[in-house]
Amino acid sequence: MMSHSPQAETHSLPPVLIVGTGLLGASVGLCLRSQGRDVYLVDVSPTVEAIAEDIGAGISVHKRAQERGLKNMPLPQLIPEAPYLVVVAAPPDVVAQIVIEQLQWWPHATVVDLASVKAPIAETVIASSSEAHRYVGAHPMAGRERSGPVAARAELFTSRPFVVCPHHSSCEESIKIAHHLGMELGSLVTIMDAQEHDRSVARISHVPQVMSSLLASRLQETPLHALSLAGQGLRDTVRIAGSEPTLWTQILSANAEHVRETLLEIRQELDRIICSLENPQGQGARLSIAQMMRDGNAGVARIPGKHGGAPSAFSQIVVLVEDTPGTLAQLLQEIGQLGVNLEDLRLEHSPGQPVGMVELSVNPHEHEKLIEDLTNAGWKVVR
Repeated sequence: MMSHSPQAETHSLPPVLIVGTGLLGASVGLCLRSQGRDVYLVDVSPTVEAIAEDIGAGISVHKRAQERGLKNMPLPQLIPEAPYLVVVAAPPDVVAQIVIEQLQWWPHATVVDLASVKAPIAETVIASSSEAHRYVGAHPMAGRERSGPVAARAELFTSRPFVVCPHHSSCEESIKIAHHLGMELGSLVTIMDAQEHDRSVARISHVPQVMSSLLASRLQETPLHALSLAGQGLRDTVRIAGSEPTLWTQILSANAEHVRETLLEIRQELDRIICSLENPQGQGARLSIAQMMRDGNAGVARIPGKHGGAPSAFSQIVVLVEDTPGTLAQLLQEIGQLGVNLEDLRLEHSPGQPVGMVELSVNPHEHEKLIEDLTNAGWKVVR
């Protein structure tokens, strides 16, 4: 693991400037402020910027300027002390130009952007700025379906991947500062080439968004009585279809090449399955369907669990809980008192029913003992 930057460990650091105070920018501000950092906030929307200040993410530059009667002044004249780090958390289609502008305004600062696509931004910055060596791309793999500073949380990045994508001319000091930022956010920092990053997120993030949205779009004309039959499988599959359309239009457009490659592969598989379903009794049709399911099983088994192991290495326990305030919290508290570490938790609620099902993933060695203890404590455990 890369060592911390000596400069980044100094307690008398200049402030951090955050450009863009939506979910990610405000969450960065909340986390850094909780560690005693001085943070300044700038957003194209004065209202969004003011809300970010109100929740404690930092000091609104434009609000302070307005209070002092300063108008139409360039940003460097509005901040008392030059930042050593500028974090750009703006929409993907404007990130590159903002990075170039910040590099020009702050000649001694490292500029890090948090956009979910890296290569196109780096290419634009390198081609347009002689100060590109102070720019480092990064991508915190964290987010929520809700957007804006009101959804921000200081712990949003805790134990989540934080990918640092330096380019060929990034200086060592700026790379260290970007790395240290991820560590300060409580993330798991990894370094990756920008093209490799974009190819990877196409498969594990961008294409899943497309598939979820496509499936959810088929529900628009589905009769309500049919939708009332929906179980947790559908809800899990379409959950991210509620994501913000404008942002995802920008993301998919920026990473179009890699997303298209994966979708073409999926289209080939879809065509094969459609042919099999046209004549399910035909030669090899059922084998083709079974192979699709087996391939899916093999793929999902490769997704790491909480501690890096495959989810299949854990045992599942299902507990019925009443749909009343505090019941789930009571269950989790009792499990904690029993000394059992949960690897994962999944909650399923049946519409119109007064109970829900909590699926717990635990170490196989704790499986039977936990069932016995929960049953003795009065919980309804489904075997």
